[in-house]
Amino acid sequence: MEGPDASDFESFFHAVEPQLRRAHFAVFGLERGPEATAEAFARAWETWPRARNLDSPVGYLFRVGQSKTRRRRFRPVFSPAAADDPVVEPRLDAALARLSESQRAAVVLVHGFGWTLREVAELRRIKVTSVQTHLERGLRRLRAALEVTARA
Repeated sequence: MEGPDASDFESFFHAVEPQLRRAHFAVFGLERGPEATAEAFARAWETWPRARNLDSPVGYLFRVGQSKTRRRRFRPVFSPAAADDPVVEPRLDAALARLSESQRAAVVLVHGFGWTLREVAELRRIKVTSVQTHLERGLRRLRAALEVTARA
């Protein structure tokens, strides 16, 4: 990378990329998620003088990635779990794919990546109570699809 702002951008990238990548993966899956992240950082580089001062860079770049990849309609595709992996439920990928985008984002970000409800709400620009509702409905649908009961 060249230019006077390259090291600043590189620091910004390393600070923001993991959270943004996880958010895009949670919402868009393996196929569209990486593309959305790449598009978002390309836009951040193009507009670096403005992007460097964002109050919420993950939220802004999430929406950039979302809009830059919107013209292509993909259903999220989650890779099939290895049949011999005892930690992964083999039907989980299909069950996640059947959730709404909002439910999948809430479930994967909260339970998969350990985000708080507030962090998800800020990313999605919705109320914390809405995230809680999406999370509860998503978990209920996952339990039904996987035929499991909730622990008390």
